[in-house]
Amino acid sequence: MRTMTAETADKPFRLKAWWTPRESALEMIALAAIVALAAALRFANLGALGEANHYYTAAVKSMLLSWHNFFFVAAEPGGSVSVDKPPVGLWLQAVSAYVFGVNGFGVLLPQILAGILSVIVIYHLVRRSFGMAAGLLAALAMAITPVVVATDRNNTMDSTLILTLLLAARAFIRATESGKLRHLLLGAALVGIGFNVKMLQAYLPLPAFYALYLLGCKDRLMGKLGKLTLATMLLLVLSFSWTTIVDLTPADLRPYVGSSQDNSELSLIAGYNGLNRLMGMGFGLGRGNGPRDGASPPPSRGADGAFQPPSRNAGGALPPQDGAGNDTRPPRGPGGDGGLAGGPGGPGGLPGGPGGPGGIGGTGQPGALRLFTAPLNKEASWLLPFGLFSILLVVFRTRLQWPIAPKHQTLALWGGWLLTGAFFFSVANFFHEYYLTMLAPPLAALVAMGVVELWRMRQEQPWLALGLLLAATGGTLVLQITTAQAFLKTMGWLPLVIGLFIIGALSLIAARRQSSRVVLAGFVSIVAAMLVTPGIWSGLTTLYSSENQSLPSAYSGRRAR
Repeated sequence: MRTMTAETADKPFRLKAWWTPRESALEMIALAAIVALAAALRFANLGALGEANHYYTAAVKSMLLSWHNFFFVAAEPGGSVSVDKPPVGLWLQAVSAYVFGVNGFGVLLPQILAGILSVIVIYHLVRRSFGMAAGLLAALAMAITPVVVATDRNNTMDSTLILTLLLAARAFIRATESGKLRHLLLGAALVGIGFNVKMLQAYLPLPAFYALYLLGCKDRLMGKLGKLTLATMLLLVLSFSWTTIVDLTPADLRPYVGSSQDNSELSLIAGYNGLNRLMGMGFGLGRGNGPRDGASPPPSRGADGAFQPPSRNAGGALPPQDGAGNDTRPPRGPGGDGGLAGGPGGPGGLPGGPGGPGGIGGTGQPGALRLFTAPLNKEASWLLPFGLFSILLVVFRTRLQWPIAPKHQTLALWGGWLLTGAFFFSVANFFHEYYLTMLAPPLAALVAMGVVELWRMRQEQPWLALGLLLAATGGTLVLQITTAQAFLKTMGWLPLVIGLFIIGALSLIAARRQSSRVVLAGFVSIVAAMLVTPGIWSGLTTLYSSENQSLPSAYSGRRAR
């Protein structure tokens, strides 16, 4: 039986879309326009990207040479060292490159398609809980988030991970509504696949997924805990399946695990791609003192100082690097830290010691305001004030009950995802700007939910709804203007933003009737004012390629070649 949602509470559920041809046609036209915009932002100017992240593109070339290289995601043709990421995202790139060739289009296509599909999936997820308008608005916000556009146009695997996690969210929603184990297992399986795309990053929304099920499902608590235990077991088995195979393979029959301290995928997960992300590259788990006993030797420097692969593949192999183009070898030399102490993105490669002037990796200093200040505010924070406001609005607009109501279920999912991600990126010491793509889906959903909730609030408390709308939107616009002016000397579209906001505010103040079209026009005008700047910034991100395609990020204000 279909669970009652905010949408179905407002109007009868239509079993078939074509039963309401005019309404459905308009909805499909709007969605098609949003998808077309998303596609244009992602496909345009691809030639400027070249082969994007050369580290992963080189790995794809190597993977197409043999099944051995393909399975172990070898970073170079000789198969001496592997990439510092798990295989699923690179497997998709290799399949695409096999069909379209190892070129920019071939390696970027899987991520671009994943990004476009994510726009469609989030439309569906938000629509089923908060209605058509909310679904379309969430899709539009996702389509024009600058860091998402930059990441979708790169062969890092984050776009594939986001799509996988959105599909997992759909499964957890179904499990919460139906109480059926198969949906819960599907959600866990998808997160496990996501782990094999980007390792521990896939677990970031997992607390929100589990909270949604525990707080929203109507089953008995012990029954829910039992099902979650089974799902967790499946999650861990799938997550570590490839890792276990690699680590159990004799070291001389596979590549050295790039960026690991002891030629172990488990070490890579716990160290370089694990605690080092939170504690910083100087924490001590990202690099060891060389290979463990019996492991194949890591790459080393030659007499001329050039990087050399292990001796068993010494001829013409690509120097092992990470996604930023830095050496991935364990430290060599006296004490185990000579010559390469900084490592990829580590303190040694930045001026001013650990973190440098802009923090490790150019992400600013850890702190509560990190996402609201440069340089990270230009990535995914354009709508963050309104998204945080939406959490409070939905919390206090719905009576708490057990199990929690559908609106609070939606809030547990998207609010939990956003707050968990925002906390991590506020305190973590080592990550790259494009990781903030993880915040885009929940933020887009929450913004849409907040706008629709304020629209419904008008029916009961029109002046309070108006005041909250203007305050939340005004605060968001202040952040947007401050952010844009930190990277640009002039903001030519500022009059348009201010004009839309003023027109919308005056329309809502002057409107007399609850159902007046003027009220709708006022709401649309104010929401449009919030979307103008991130939309233009996404266009600039597409128009001007990043200065370092290995590490995609939103437009920085400099017109790179």
